[in-house]
Amino acid sequence: MKYKFTGDIMPSIIVFLVALPLCMGIAIASGMPPASGLITGIIGGIIVGTMAGSPLQVSGPAAGLAVLVAQIVQEHGVKALGPLLVVAGIIQIGAGMLKAGQWFRAISPAVIYGMLSGIGVLIFASQFHVMLDDKPRANGVVNLVTIPGALYNDFFNPDGYAQHHIPAMLGLLTIISLILWNQFRPKSLKMIPGALIGVVLATLTAIAIDAKVNYVTVPANLLAAANWLSFESWEILMNKAAIIAALTLAFVASAETLLSAGAVDRMHDGPRSDYDQELRAQGVGNILCGIAGALPMTGVIVRSSANVQAGAKTRWSAVMHGFWILGFVVALPFVLERVPVASLAGILVFTGYKLVDWKNAKALSKYGPMPLWIFGVTVAGIVGVDLLTGVILGILLSFGKLIQTASQIDIWVERSDAANRADVHISGSATFVKLPVIAQTFEKLPRNIQCHVHFAELVSIDHTVMDLFTSLEDEFERAGGKLVTEWDHLHARHENLIRGTQQQQENKVQR
Repeated sequence: MKYKFTGDIMPSIIVFLVALPLCMGIAIASGMPPASGLITGIIGGIIVGTMAGSPLQVSGPAAGLAVLVAQIVQEHGVKALGPLLVVAGIIQIGAGMLKAGQWFRAISPAVIYGMLSGIGVLIFASQFHVMLDDKPRANGVVNLVTIPGALYNDFFNPDGYAQHHIPAMLGLLTIISLILWNQFRPKSLKMIPGALIGVVLATLTAIAIDAKVNYVTVPANLLAAANWLSFESWEILMNKAAIIAALTLAFVASAETLLSAGAVDRMHDGPRSDYDQELRAQGVGNILCGIAGALPMTGVIVRSSANVQAGAKTRWSAVMHGFWILGFVVALPFVLERVPVASLAGILVFTGYKLVDWKNAKALSKYGPMPLWIFGVTVAGIVGVDLLTGVILGILLSFGKLIQTASQIDIWVERSDAANRADVHISGSATFVKLPVIAQTFEKLPRNIQCHVHFAELVSIDHTVMDLFTSLEDEFERAGGKLVTEWDHLHARHENLIRGTQQQQENKVQR
């Protein structure tokens, strides 16, 4: 036990260095004070880390929820976030108890990739303005279309240049440093994150030139800075829109967490994730974050991958990283206060750009045009309307594709007038959706012939179609003909499936 504990000390420090700037940057992107992000990081490490169903996953504030939180804060106020997070946490615990963890993983990849890309566009567009020490605009579309004007005002308008060019340079320095470090860092220093290098260089530059820019504000007393849940704030739950926001928080946080857990499992050979336990742990964490008025949390792939790559073996790495954040905030808050806001915004501009991963869209194209449509509609809905609308549109389109696929059927008829016979071949799925097509095929056939229906290539059939064939048998018989349905093929296939399942169970017992 001592070996495992001490072996996780260095990975925990690496994760702490990755998490520290992100906790503050995501808070700023969410329209919340940096302390709220730090509190979430601490809870995600110390509390959720001890309970997590995915031992090597690291939890904390996630860029994927920044857009939704910013919208909640803008529409309902900071006080509303607490009760909504508590409700979202209760939903997550309930989902975990009902064994719903695997269902979240069944969401179409096109919807997930579209959700991440849409969030990436929104983060990029909003934080671009913050990187100029300016305020984000009202919505994602306005943020995007005003970027050229912001650049013109920054570099060509004398008044704007005087106000915004220094924070812009600090943000740009952060991004360039981050990219160059990730590309050319020495192997001996590969565990030091590029985001930390960028923030350090921008901070030192700002100190050296005594830059008059916006800086991070960190309270001397973290507990006093918490926006504790109050009795009056529960009134927000009377608002229908707020309830929808809580459901959205629970859904998006759960989906992102479980996708991250699945990705982490593919990175190591240790214990596999218990998705339902992970959901319950995240629910507890979000309830605590709601009580403290902090940011919502998820399992985060950036910190989790850093944890695995640094050699973490147990959950103690995630737990200790929470203690490092707590210790740093308590002992050295004045260091954080020297960090320019533009530098943290620069990290998030780069993060938003990376979330819009066109490689995912290219990968989806291998499965035909429909996944690309689902991806594009999800992105457009998120950017043009809001996060929930985009995700719902993507899911509805996915269900439409599923119904279309499940109802694909091919029917062809071979007639022999000399033998007074017709052979009807059916392949695909014979369901109620295609019942009219099947019925029309048989309406064209006379009833006084021998009609053989072949099911050898049929994937599935439901009771409505089976009932149709029962009625057709009676019609053919009354007209002096005969309808021969080859049910034996379906029975044989069903029996083979049962025998195959029994054989698999016997093999497991023998092993």
